[in-house]
Amino acid sequence: MSTLGRMPPVVRIAPSPTGDPHVGTAYIALFNYAFARRHGGRFVLRIEDTDQERATPGSEEAILASLRWLGLGWDEGPDVGGAHGPYRQSERLEIYREHIDMLLASGHAYVCTCTRERLDALRQQQMKDKVRLGYDGHCRDLQRARDSGEPYVVRLRVPAEGKTVVHDQLRGPVEFDHAQIDDQVLLKSDGFPTYHLANVVDDHLMGVTHVIRGEEWLTSTPKHVLLYQAFGWEPPQWHHLGLLRNVDKSKLSKRKNPVSITHYREQGYLPQTFLNFLATLGFSMGEDRERFSLQEMIDAFEWSKVSPGGPVFDVRKLEAFNADDIRALSEAQLHERIVADVLDPERIRGMIRLAHERIVRLDDFIPYVSFFFGGSVDYAPVLPKLKLKKRTFAEAAKIIKVFIEEIEKDPQARAFGPEGLEAFARAFGERHEWKPRNLFTLLRVGATGRSAAPPLFDTLALLGKDRVRMRLREFAAALLAHAEVSK
Repeated sequence: MSTLGRMPPVVRIAPSPTGDPHVGTAYIALFNYAFARRHGGRFVLRIEDTDQERATPGSEEAILASLRWLGLGWDEGPDVGGAHGPYRQSERLEIYREHIDMLLASGHAYVCTCTRERLDALRQQQMKDKVRLGYDGHCRDLQRARDSGEPYVVRLRVPAEGKTVVHDQLRGPVEFDHAQIDDQVLLKSDGFPTYHLANVVDDHLMGVTHVIRGEEWLTSTPKHVLLYQAFGWEPPQWHHLGLLRNVDKSKLSKRKNPVSITHYREQGYLPQTFLNFLATLGFSMGEDRERFSLQEMIDAFEWSKVSPGGPVFDVRKLEAFNADDIRALSEAQLHERIVADVLDPERIRGMIRLAHERIVRLDDFIPYVSFFFGGSVDYAPVLPKLKLKKRTFAEAAKIIKVFIEEIEKDPQARAFGPEGLEAFARAFGERHEWKPRNLFTLLRVGATGRSAAPPLFDTLALLGKDRVRMRLREFAAALLAHAEVSK
């Protein structure tokens, strides 16, 4: 019988510092935290930063700040004293290499020297033949040497036949045919582990007893089970929560909704309200009760009350919760919240810097920077006056949509600093044959609702990525609507 159920649980969340802290991270953290606190266990925070190409400056601190804001304190991990922290995978490379050696020695992994060109050609041929995409095992039995001087990766040797069963505590047993499981890369050519190896090694060494994560990892779990078997370790219990979804049931993504925890904090949602809203997406207190505190959730937490279905992230419901909770505050409490959150001194200083040379009276400051506050802006006054040389409003809407899509693919722009945004915007304009004057006018109007505003890229950076993205989506829709009316 497993010993995991007879000891205080150890759970973890393992976000990657590759962008703004995602609401999905908060959702998974909440359930890990509530379960651990309910049973007197430990809640571990681990930063999975092995994807160095996608890691962005400041992302780790933003993750930590968001969890602190929500009150989801961790017992082990970054910023926690003692022998256990910090947990950053980039600082544990030697540990992973030692475990790679163990897998190679036991024959559960092998060296692969296939070039990128060969793998690309293989993928193209598989697509042409309409067969399953994946590695074909070319190096599986070739006994490649790691010291040959050739670039290499290390792959998991998945059994050619049979099945792996994942015993998910929310979904029951789920079978995976080995023929459908790729020989997954475990160690990349740059010497960094992939998620699969580092995740399993860290979970075992950190004593994790229950892995509570999103269902997008369910299809990876048979590889993790095989790794536990290869090392001779007892696997944890698996709990895969449903993916957060938009109202239309599509996967929650930045293309349709703001997904950054920072965005909701800056928009003035109360942390306890945000947690309560997240809890209702996958946890039932019973008797159709939707309003409850974090402590009440902890006291009542049982897995029988957790749904694995796809929870709908409905911002209208969140707004209704927040409105009720704001009305329940005293005037003194509301004043304290507004001063601390809305009138954050650092943010106000940024606005003052942009307004300094442009206001005549002190009282001009508030109307001049008003577009920095709130969510949507009104485009009705400015659209009739908008002039785009040799471009239609329909073309303008299209280029704004493409801009939103492409900005996430550029590392400099993704960091959302003024210099990176300007470099990206200029290159984007050249690539799509849009003159800077037209493109920048669209961005200014879309982000601020004004034809004149402080320096564009400083303004975009101070507004923040999610607020800008949301407004540009709404601006594209407004451009199309105006084009139809003007026909």
